[in-house]
Parts: sequence; C-alpha cells; structure tokens
Amino acid sequence: MARKRKGNKIDGWIVIDKPYDMGSTKVVGKCRYLTKAQKAGHAGTLDPLATGVLPIAFGEATKTIPYIMDAKKTYQFTVTWGEERTTGDLEGEVTNISDRRPSRQEILEQIPAFLGVIKQTPPQYSAIKVNGKRAYDLARAGGDFEIKEREVEVYSLSLLDAADGHACFEMECSKGTYVRSVGRDIAIKLGTFGYISALTRTKVGSFDLDHTISLEKLEELVHSAPLEEWILNVVTVLDDILALAVTKEQADFLKNGGFICRENLPPSSRIGQTYKALEGDKLIALCELDEECLKPIRVFNL
Repeated sequence: MARKRKGNKIDGWIVIDKPYDMGSTKVVGKCRYLTKAQKAGHAGTLDPLATGVLPIAFGEATKTIPYIMDAKKTYQFTVTWGEERTTGDLEGEVTNISDRRPSRQEILEQIPAFLGVIKQTPPQYSAIKVNGKRAYDLARAGGDFEIKEREVEVYSLSLLDAADGHACFEMECSKGTYVRSVGRDIAIKLGTFGYISALTRTKVGSFDLDHTISLEKLEELVHSAPLEEWILNVVTVLDDILALAVTKEQADFLKNGGFICRENLPPSSRIGQTYKALEGDKLIALCELDEECLKPIRVFNL
C-alpha cells in the first residue's frame, strides 16, 4: 500500500517574482513551507543575483514542467564594461580589466552577430554537468575542466540604454541560453571585458511579470484567501497543445493507461499530434495519436 504523502494537495502554478540574492531552490522551499504543499518544483533556474519570473509548479502541475522549460524566455540585463569576472556576474572575482568603453553605435553594430542560432560556452560557474558533476562545484573546488560549446537561439536582442560604463539590453531566447555568456561575448566582440551587473527575467512562456507575486504577498495570501482563488490552473502552460474532448468513459479508460481507438475520435484528429484530453474543463491526460489509437503519455490526478 502506497504511503500517503504529507501536506496539502495543491495542483497548479504560482509565479514568484524571485527576490535578489536568493537561490531558486530556496524559493521553492519557502513556497512549499508557506502553502504546506505535498509537492513543488520550479520551471527554470534563476541565478541567485537575478530577479523576476520564476514559475513554481505544485502537485500535478509538476508533470507539465518540461513544457514550460522548453518555452521562450525574455530577459532584461545590464552589462558593465571593463572587468571580466570568474562567475560572469557581480558575485565573482575580477580576473581581467580593460579601459575600453564601447560607444552606443559600436554596440548596435555588434547586435546582429548575436541574433539567430549562435554558439556559446556556458560559464564555468553554472549548473551544467561535466562528467556527472555540476560545473559550479568543480569551479569552486579549483578543478581544471572544459565546458563544451553549444548552440542556442536568440530571437531578439535590443539595446535599451547605453552609458559610459554600462549598457542595458532586452533579449528573447531559447532554453539553455546563458545571459552571462552573452554579456561576456558581447564585451569580447567590442574589444573589452564585461560582466552582468543586473538581470531580470521578464517572461517565461505565457508567464510575465504581471502574473508574479512576491514571497511577502504569498505569505499574506495563504492566511487570507482560499488557495484555489490565486493558484493558476495546471493547463495554463499547455495553451499551445490542442485540446481533445473525451467522454467520462474515455477519461476513465485513459486514467487507467488504456488506449482509445482512432475510429472513436473526431475525423479531424491528426496522426503524430500531441493532445490534452479534457473531460469538460478537467485535464485528464496528455496523449499522442498514432495510426491506430490515442495513447496517454502523462495522466493527471485532478
């Protein structure tokens, strides 16, 4: 017999405006403590010195984390010129300095080089795994290691402001893009050094800053309002997945791992398509349709 999980059964999303100088895992822990939730996890790590959109999944919503992790992200960040730092941000030690300060026009001329599919090397102080160990652990231990270059995609990059010692940018990019690497590489292209001195994530998929609440506000809410009034629905992150209405009988079949024959589905159903099976407004399962039947790939207990 399965052991009953302790805590409140909460299913859905809360989007936290992550505070400065607090790790993403600690934010999840604080949210779980405040809500007394059985299960919680975050969708995309933010550096401790970064702020902004940090989606927190509770209960059955944790099954949808991969779908928000794959979503586009938008950041606003500041590059301070003249110093290279071990971590690529304010936290690190200075390893190189330069007196060169690029002009606004010089910065604008380099932006096209960072658009589209680009190659970048993640910082040594990152969560990338090298031979089974986190790069930041190896770096802190003084280990000698190399992180492989990889491809990411930058959909847009714009210059918001430029002053004598720094420049502010906004970037929309794919998952896996390291802003610290972008800042470092822009500086190198401009013949100087640079590090990220401010970083805010303004959007993750359909979640933006308007959806966020602070940890302080969350603490107020858990004492003043029913949970269901302020937790976002599990399906919120599945807007891009086609909906497929199912009967109660079909829903019960899917929840038990059963398949639905293709001839029992609408004629418009497409082979190879992923669907979210709904009984009314209730999410039953994420399914894939092959030539013969609709098969559940993730079932939800809602």
